[in-house]
Amino acid sequence: MIEQDPEMKVTVVLSAMEALDAISNEGFDIILCDLNMPGISGLELAKRLIQQDPDRKVLIYTGYEISTHYNLLIECGVSGFISKTVSREQLHNAIRCAMRGEAVIPISLLKQLRRNEVKITRAEKVIEEVSIKERDQDILQQVAYGNSNKDIAIKLHMSQRTVEYHLTRIFEKLNVRSRSEAIAEAKRLGIIRLEQFVP
Repeated sequence: MIEQDPEMKVTVVLSAMEALDAISNEGFDIILCDLNMPGISGLELAKRLIQQDPDRKVLIYTGYEISTHYNLLIECGVSGFISKTVSREQLHNAIRCAMRGEAVIPISLLKQLRRNEVKITRAEKVIEEVSIKERDQDILQQVAYGNSNKDIAIKLHMSQRTVEYHLTRIFEKLNVRSRSEAIAEAKRLGIIRLEQFVP
């Protein structure tokens, strides 16, 4: 089926060990790898090939249900999946897509993909990502001095409730849960003056 495209040339091997030998002796643009192989499994072969060369394009070509291996195959870096039931046109298309760096994944497997929420850990945050207003900075500085909410309210001429509201917002912005965490994070970001920092 593949060689019916005049631009494609195929080398066929029957085991993973033969595949490893062939690949060490000759360069291939793409490798179609059956999951069900004698000796080393197709999954293990794909893993080894991609570990040897992370840019290597390996397509999984199988008649078996691969959903149980799906995550492992994605993690090891395969370039896509082709069912043995595809037409010649689909097979050629899948190979050409992989050559262009595009992945071919059956819709049934694509539906398993979930976009993980990207979370920035506190250590990765930088001052540009934290919008701290001048009033918040003043409150943080007073917290660093060890002043209570009541003392801060008197000092900054605002109600105690307003101070509490600001502190809640500051904790959210800095992704912290306590006054001591807020002080440590503000110190790390350079929001409060270090020489007056009170642990």
